Amino acid sequence: MADELQELQEHAEHGAHEPSLAPVTLTMAIFAVLVAAVSLLGHRAHTEELLLQTKTTDQWAYYQAKDIRRRSYEVFLDEIALVTPQNTELTQKMKDKYSKEVARYAKEQGDIEAEAKQAEDEVTIERRRADRFDLGEVMLEAGLVICSITLMTRKRMFWQTGMLLGLVELATAAAGFLIH
Repeated sequence: MADELQELQEHAEHGAHEPSLAPVTLTMAIFAVLVAAVSLLGHRAHTEELLLQTKTTDQWAYYQAKDIRRRSYEVFLDEIALVTPQNTELTQKMKDKYSKEVARYAKEQGDIEAEAKQAEDEVTIERRRADRFDLGEVMLEAGLVICSITLMTRKRMFWQTGMLLGLVELATAAAGFLIH
C-alpha cells in the first residue's frame, strides 16, 4: 500500500507538468482512496464472518451437549425398564422425572438448532458480502493500474477503460451493502 501511494505521488508530480493528465491523476487518487475504503470494508466483513462462524460453532456444541444429556437420560430410562423394581412407586416417579427431562432437552434442542441454523445463514450472508468487497477491491486496483498506463502512453483509451472498470467494480462493492 505504501509503494502504491509513493507511485501515485510520482505520477501526480509528473502529471502536474502536463495539465492534460490532471484528470487522470485525479481519477487515480480517487480510486486509491476507494481501494482503501473497500479494502477496509472487506476486512471488517471477514472479521464479522469469523465471529459469526464462532457463534455458529458454539451453538452446535451447545446442541450436542443437550443431545448427550438427553441420550443419557434415555439410556437410564431403558435400564430402569430392564430391571425388576423393588419399589414400583419410586421407580415410576423416577421414570416420570427423567421422561420430563428427556422432553425438556428435546424441546431445548429444537430451539438451539434453530438458532444455530440462523447463525449459519448469517455466516453465509456475511461471506457473500465480504466476497463482493474483495472483488470490488481487486477490480478497483485493476482500474487504478489501467488508468496509470495513460500516464506512460498518453492514450486516453486506458484512462477511459480504467474509469469504466473502476466504476463497474465500485458498483459491485456497493452491492455488498445490499446483501441481507
